[in-house]
Amino acid sequence: MRLTTKGRFAVTAMIDLALRQNTGPVTLAAISQRQQISLSYLEQLFGKLRRHELVESTRGPGGGYSLGRKAADITVADIIVSVDEPIDATHCGGKENCLGEAGRCMTHELWASLNQRMVEFLDSVTLQKLVDDQIAKGVQIENKPAIKRAISSQPVVKPIRVNAPNSVFALGNVFAKS
Repeated sequence: MRLTTKGRFAVTAMIDLALRQNTGPVTLAAISQRQQISLSYLEQLFGKLRRHELVESTRGPGGGYSLGRKAADITVADIIVSVDEPIDATHCGGKENCLGEAGRCMTHELWASLNQRMVEFLDSVTLQKLVDDQIAKGVQIENKPAIKRAISSQPVVKPIRVNAPNSVFALGNVFAKS
């Protein structure tokens, strides 16, 4: 079994999001910049995470993503399964037809047992534990909330300076002088 970039990036992005959950919604652009993950790839991953209710999205200015549940209630297994990452070391995908029509291979039980232990392990590690580990390592988190744009009910009116004649007579005077 190998964990692909899909699972790795999803877990990394969720840790980044959980670290900053107290400052309001976190933009994918900010996660992309901090973690060096493609923005379009993050958009795909977060679409799946949102469908599995691991994250919530907020639209508009000051919007972004926040956790859908408490970090202590989200496991690494939840994250990996939500982005369609298979946790399977068997050659047959658990169908017990490793050798086609001949049935399963001699090591099927070994790999199936490994699958079970991997799932148990990943299910025992919470997002909160990973966040706590990062904080213990000294990861610095900026405490400033996301910058929100002020919205006023009155439009901002700036005077317009026009250097052209303002009447037909003034226009005639311009041509008369030239």
